[in-house]
Amino acid sequence: MSEVVLVDVADRVATLTLNRPAARNALNRELMYQLWDAVRAADADAAVDVMVLTGADPAFCAGVDLAEASGRSEPSAPVRAPGAGPERDVNGLFRFLPPTGKPIIGAINGPAVTGGLEMALQCTFLVASDRARFADTHARVGVMPGGGATVLLEATVGVRKALELSLTGNFLTATEALRLGLVNHVVPHEDLLPFTRKLAADIAGNDRHAVQKLLQHYRRVTNAATLDEAHLLEGILAETWQPGISRIAERRAEVTERGRAQLSGDPTRGNPDHPA
Repeated sequence: MSEVVLVDVADRVATLTLNRPAARNALNRELMYQLWDAVRAADADAAVDVMVLTGADPAFCAGVDLAEASGRSEPSAPVRAPGAGPERDVNGLFRFLPPTGKPIIGAINGPAVTGGLEMALQCTFLVASDRARFADTHARVGVMPGGGATVLLEATVGVRKALELSLTGNFLTATEALRLGLVNHVVPHEDLLPFTRKLAADIAGNDRHAVQKLLQHYRRVTNAATLDEAHLLEGILAETWQPGISRIAERRAEVTERGRAQLSGDPTRGNPDHPA
């Protein structure tokens, strides 16, 4: 089996790279299974706190491999048993990425189209290269989305813009995606991975248990039916939180120094994970 997902672990960050550049990183079965395994391995690895998901240039991901999906090419891997690969979750969402307790930052290096867009939307948040483009072309292809396009896209950019994107299949530039809140940052292409890994290091430098608990909490709040319910969930979180309490005193100086450094415009000062 070829390596269609590359994994690099350094400084508590696992960088996962989709590696089918000739096919614009289209999601065939082999790639989806290797990505699933890589995320699960990183989730279980005590040396990893954050994951970064990107693609080998020129694309992030062109979506599902239509040649394999339509039967025009041979399957790239045998079908796995339920629970061992991408599948539809109990809530109906088709998961390209397995549930994980660790953040996954999408570093979008080029076009993220249809299934590739849905996979990006399943990340915790996104950073885009200035070469990134985003599109939902399900209607152009003549298939219906199942990986969250009509739900996650609407929750991110609003229902009317999501409708426009899904019905037209038109592409968004990275700048437009930033304006709509689809991505958190747009950076020059050559700065994409250094910038994203710096954000990952900022996360990894925090209390690991607190980061994972906050991530879990935000997911619950997203599913809350009302504002009152969301506030109640936060209140319960605050009142029942225990891990890390004993470390507040020892972390106080480090946290204070890091905050002062960021306010003074020197993001490396006070960051124990920065090589400087």
